[in-house]
Amino acid sequence: MFEGTITALVTPFKNEQVDAAAFTVLIERQIAAGIDGLVPAGTTGESPTLTHDEHLRVIALAVRGAAGRTKVIAGTGSNSTSEAIEYTREAEKLGADAALLVAPYYNKPTQEGVYRHFMAVANSTALPLVLYSIPGRCGIEIGVETVARLAADAKNIVAIKESGGNVDRVSKLRQALPDTFTILSGDDGLTLPFMSVGARGVISVASNLFPVGVKALVDAARAGDLVAAEKIHRRYYPAFCDLFIESNPAPVKTALAAQGWMSDTVRLPLAPLSAANRERLLATLQRCGV
Repeated sequence: MFEGTITALVTPFKNEQVDAAAFTVLIERQIAAGIDGLVPAGTTGESPTLTHDEHLRVIALAVRGAAGRTKVIAGTGSNSTSEAIEYTREAEKLGADAALLVAPYYNKPTQEGVYRHFMAVANSTALPLVLYSIPGRCGIEIGVETVARLAADAKNIVAIKESGGNVDRVSKLRQALPDTFTILSGDDGLTLPFMSVGARGVISVASNLFPVGVKALVDAARAGDLVAAEKIHRRYYPAFCDLFIESNPAPVKTALAAQGWMSDTVRLPLAPLSAANRERLLATLQRCGV
C-alpha cells in the first residue's frame, strides 16, 4: 500500500512563518518526479517546533498540494498518547491517506507501554498507520516482538519506517511480520541494503533535493536490478552521508537554499549549518552531479 519512494518533506520558513509558497513548489517538484508519497510534519519537517496550528496547516497544505496525485502520510506522532490521537484524527479529517507515528520519546515507556500507545491511536482512527522506530532520537526502539504484536492486533497498522541503522533488524522484522506488512528504510544510505533483505522502499530526506535519483535507485531495487541500483547508490552515497553532516534538516535546507528553492532557516534549538560544513556539503553534492 505504501511502498516505493516517499519524501519526508522539509517545512520551509520565511520571516518566522511557514512559507506556503515554497512548500507548494517543493510538492510540485516531487510529484513531477513521480514520487510515491509525501510525509509532511515529520522529523525532517521540524514537527517539534511547529505550533499546533502550524502542524495541521502543513498537513493541510500537503493534502491540497498533492490533490490526490500521490499519497500523503501525515506526521502525527507524539510522546503524549492523547496528543498523537488528536493529531491523527485531525489528519484524517484533513484528508491524509495515512499517518506516521514516531515511538514515544523522552518518557522511556516499556514495550508494553509502547504497544498500548500505538493500539490506542489505532483504535481512534480508520487511517492506515506507519510506525516509526528511530532509537537515536527517541531513546527507545519499537521492539520486533512489539511490531509483530501490533501488526496482528491492529489491522490499520500496516508499515514501519525503520531508522535504527541495522540491516539485521530488518531481517528479523521481515521474518516476524506477514508479507503484507511493509518495511521502509528511514536512512537514505541504507535503502539498498535494507531493500536487499525485505524493505520495499524509503522515506527519504535526500529526495527533497534529488527526487529523480532516489526514485531511480528504489525502482531499480524493486525491479530486482541490483546492478543498476548499486550504481545509483554509489553515485549518491557521499551525498546521503553529508546530508547528515549536522542535525537533519539543516543540511538539506542549506542545499535547497543554494538551489534557490527556499530559505535555509531552521528553528531553534536547531542552528544553521556551519560555514565549513556548508562548503563540504555543496562540494559533495556537486561531485555527485546534484
